[in-house]
Amino acid sequence: MAIEKNFKRIYREDSWKRADHEAVRKTVGWYFYTHQILEVTGEDATAFLEYMYPKNIGNLAIGRARYTPMLNDKAIVRDDVVVFRLEENKYWISTLYAIRTIPWFEKHKGDYKVNVEELTKQWIMYSVQGPRSKDMINDLVAESVDGQKFFEIRDNKIGDIDVKINRGGFTGEEWGFEVYTKKENRAAIEEKLAASAEKFDGRRVTEFQVMVLTLPTEKGYMLMADLEQCTPYSVPGFFSKGINFDKEFVGKEALLKVKEEGPSHELVGFILEDDDANIWSRDKTGEGAEVCLPDGEHIGYVSRFTYSYNLEKSIGFMWLESGRVAKGDTVIINDIEPYKAEITDVVFF
Repeated sequence: MAIEKNFKRIYREDSWKRADHEAVRKTVGWYFYTHQILEVTGEDATAFLEYMYPKNIGNLAIGRARYTPMLNDKAIVRDDVVVFRLEENKYWISTLYAIRTIPWFEKHKGDYKVNVEELTKQWIMYSVQGPRSKDMINDLVAESVDGQKFFEIRDNKIGDIDVKINRGGFTGEEWGFEVYTKKENRAAIEEKLAASAEKFDGRRVTEFQVMVLTLPTEKGYMLMADLEQCTPYSVPGFFSKGINFDKEFVGKEALLKVKEEGPSHELVGFILEDDDANIWSRDKTGEGAEVCLPDGEHIGYVSRFTYSYNLEKSIGFMWLESGRVAKGDTVIINDIEPYKAEITDVVFF
């Protein structure tokens, strides 16, 4: 019972977390959210990245970006990244796993004339998300972002500070932006962001669980904890959309086989009947709580578990054997005690 009450306090009754979450959903929230940045340059930069990623890279216009998985030779996801094309032969890779990406690139570099450099110590990024994020960004920048498309990155200025503004984010909001700038500008940028947010009834988001769990989960955004050991076809929706089998890429042969035969496991959403429960999930390390059919047959485990402030329900993702359940079915989660959960889409609203 103590653990259940603790979960209820951490999420549903935590007014600070709720305020951070609702700022992004209702007005605007901003937060420090730097990923690791790899810069890829050289005359073969495009050809190299085409080979390393299954989605098209070479058809990106300068100033545009694409979300793509990176696969191993067995078509298992090693990372999911955003690739920005800044110049003809200059790209940024936004990742949380530079430590695994750099050696993977080196292993496959071969005769490609390409250079890979990590810029993480030089650049920082702030996320500005929510219905009034465009108003807030326009209040700050020299050049309006009114016509800026999703996954378009542009050079701009905030006061006399050089920045790059990308329209995008990890919250599922229609309007959201990322502000990239040099590390030495941190104090000045934060002062300007804080002052502008006040004008639009916004706030600085400081709760890490809100940034990486409550906001993204509601909109079906995955973490690598959800994607480990899966192929792109194990994840519904946009993750596998746009894979180009007409080109060569790492993991192509294995992925073709998965496409033809179907994945062995799939990621699904769920809503828990008892929203005071505290379920052990893979994002907390380990395998996650066991998931069974009502007759007791084991079919998977819990990958993600959090609270939805918009639904006022406990929600999450499950990693299950393919084809065993459908939307609306009931499964049993075996944790401290058994809990009934309803299968849903991975996007909750």
